Amino acid sequence: MNKISLLFLGWFLLCSDVSGQHSYPDNSEDQPTMNDLFSVKETFKYEVKYGFFKLGWVEVELLSDTLYNGALNKHLVTTIRSNSRIPLVGKELDLFHSLFFVNENGIPVSTYYWKDNTDEDKFKEIVYEFDRVENVVRYKEEDDTRDTLDLVEPATSGQEIFYFSRLFAGSDENSRLPVYVTKKLGYINMTNSSNIEMRNYAPFEDEVETYLSEGATENIDGPFGFSGEFRAWFLADDLRVPLEARVKVLFGNTIVRLIEYSRKDL
Repeated sequence: MNKISLLFLGWFLLCSDVSGQHSYPDNSEDQPTMNDLFSVKETFKYEVKYGFFKLGWVEVELLSDTLYNGALNKHLVTTIRSNSRIPLVGKELDLFHSLFFVNENGIPVSTYYWKDNTDEDKFKEIVYEFDRVENVVRYKEEDDTRDTLDLVEPATSGQEIFYFSRLFAGSDENSRLPVYVTKKLGYINMTNSSNIEMRNYAPFEDEVETYLSEGATENIDGPFGFSGEFRAWFLADDLRVPLEARVKVLFGNTIVRLIEYSRKDL
């Protein structure tokens, strides 16, 4: 199941509650800001497939603000569940937490990240702490290795790509995000396009307009990252909802597609 998390999480999260199939605003040329993304309550559920195999599900949700070191932080949680019916996959339930804030440039950056390996009762199995006083990142990995790395801004744990990528989707502007993972610093590089492509997704009644972003990782081979090239589609609406990611593997692609989405104004 760790392989699923590596492949998916490098691209990446109406006026009333939403359920079933929906229609959303047409193409929006204005780029969203983090304030725009925080103005709604969203939940996401994705299906992870490789060929005919349904490997598992990924759910993403922003929880209530959390006080950390005397400052309010956003709390992003990603839950990964395996499809235990698939041979050799087994039962896996992992929760990835990121506490983050928005810097002066409007970019989300991490303060504290941890992984709970829930099915094995291993909580805070991985921890990354971002110390902007000492300008270091302290980490503890699964093998209990502990060390520090120099902090390079805008420093993230990787989960923030779920918001960061939406700021640039459809913009024709390239983007680059530093990611601290597996005991080192890596980067996610993305080329974004304003070209419209019509695609079908389960939460929406009809075909929707989408933007495609393409990218590659640099020095990344751990959770919330992967090694190689990827493609990601975003809804061409006011919030650039992440719809799909395709990651190249040895034979074919691992595909992550949005199957449930809710949105409520705050």
